[in-house]
Amino acid sequence: MSNRVAIIASNGNLFDAYKVFNIATAAAASDKEVGVFFTFEGLNLIHKQGMHTLPMPEGKESMAEGFAKANVPSIPELVDMAQELGVKFIACQMTMDVMGLTKEDFVDGIEVGGAVTFLEFAKDAAPALTF
Repeated sequence: MSNRVAIIASNGNLFDAYKVFNIATAAAASDKEVGVFFTFEGLNLIHKQGMHTLPMPEGKESMAEGFAKANVPSIPELVDMAQELGVKFIACQMTMDVMGLTKEDFVDGIEVGGAVTFLEFAKDAAPALTF
């Protein structure tokens, strides 16, 4: 069985962020090598400003209170936790180019690469997940 978990984050709302970082931190805490490829709207999850304003899915706005009552960490806190646990963040170079973004727009410690970079990491991963 593989010791790698590969995650593609291509969506950028608050629920997607919680899914990505919940799985990534749980896997890393279980001694798995974890890599997350952030592409398209998923780049917002590691964007210095964007991660603070992720939209709640339409019709789910009432869940914001539930997150607060359950003491669920914020997305910036989960980003920090993931990085402390050694989760590898790969930002999609092509999407960054299309959106006019640079490495400086994102949290420190990311790698910028294309699909080939992620595929090289993911080739030995099990599971591979997409959010």
